Amino acid sequence: MTGSALLSALAVGLGVGVVGRLVLPGPKAAPVWLTVALGVAAALLGSVTIRLIGVDVNPALPRLLAQVGFAVPAVVLGVVTAGRRGSDDVTRS
Repeated sequence: MTGSALLSALAVGLGVGVVGRLVLPGPKAAPVWLTVALGVAAALLGSVTIRLIGVDVNPALPRLLAQVGFAVPAVVLGVVTAGRRGSDDVTRS
């Protein structure tokens, strides 16, 4: 993986994590660090996946689309799951 792929995964992950945190409605049970970490990890996974399937990464668009495509669902699932878990804990008390 090239340095530019790592930097773009970091930037996409940070951006998706922060924006996802702000955009998703409801109580914010997931901490900011978790949403950012999920975004970065999923964006890295998107970079690895696009490379493994053999897509030419010289144009950055396919890599960027894969990073965003992996990061957005990961952040949404993370925040929704944390919110559901947090609300279950409150109702059990």
